[in-house]
Amino acid sequence: MRTVSVRDVVIGEGAPSICVPMVGETAAQLIEEARMLVDLDLDVVEWRVDFYEDVADTEKVKVTLQEIRGILREIPLIFTFRSAKEGGERDFPVASYVALNREIAATGMADIVDVELFTGDKEVAELVAVVHQAGAKVIMSNHDFEKTPSEDEIVARLVKMQEMGADLPKMAVMPQSVADVLTLLSATNTMREKYADRPIITMSMAGTGVISRLAGEIFGSALTFGAAKKVSAPGQVPVDELRRVLTLLHKSVNG
Repeated sequence: MRTVSVRDVVIGEGAPSICVPMVGETAAQLIEEARMLVDLDLDVVEWRVDFYEDVADTEKVKVTLQEIRGILREIPLIFTFRSAKEGGERDFPVASYVALNREIAATGMADIVDVELFTGDKEVAELVAVVHQAGAKVIMSNHDFEKTPSEDEIVARLVKMQEMGADLPKMAVMPQSVADVLTLLSATNTMREKYADRPIITMSMAGTGVISRLAGEIFGSALTFGAAKKVSAPGQVPVDELRRVLTLLHKSVNG
């Protein structure tokens, strides 16, 4: 299986990489957040731009992105607009979602752009092409905040993401029971063993699913999300605790 290299970070090798989301609502909050994150033990930062109050003004988004990029220096940056239907803070018309991601990719300041699988096949194909042309990577994502689909369905969605050109297919699901967490972990393992030719990202959310954020090296998830101050999804573990557990597991798994 190939790895994905972004700046100095190799995703899909050894212990899962750690990503911390930025969820500031104003430019000032985001700048403060970025300055705090550079001192943490993390691998990747995600800007959840759907939290940003001026997200509808693409020029302001670009200005703020430039400031964030300057502070983060060589830390890889994911640009993510999470739609309300997938647990985000707001909705955009599809055309606006595509336009925003196109323009941000063209700036060259985002290392990875998140593209939601169910945006529409035509729009997803267009965004994948644009992001790759700009030299960035694509996380293709699907988030189910209501339930956990069947193992076959989770695998099918991940396979489709891979087929549509995702560098990092990503699935996040909500467990209603411990059995749902096992379903997600089994699907992750099945994907890794039978279909994946690149790193994948999976997680079961909320407290019940915390184990899925920690056991990625065992089951096959290459990146996990931790929290600095405010979580962007239920079940995120503080980043310092996350690194400690992942390091211990890595040592145990590798003898």
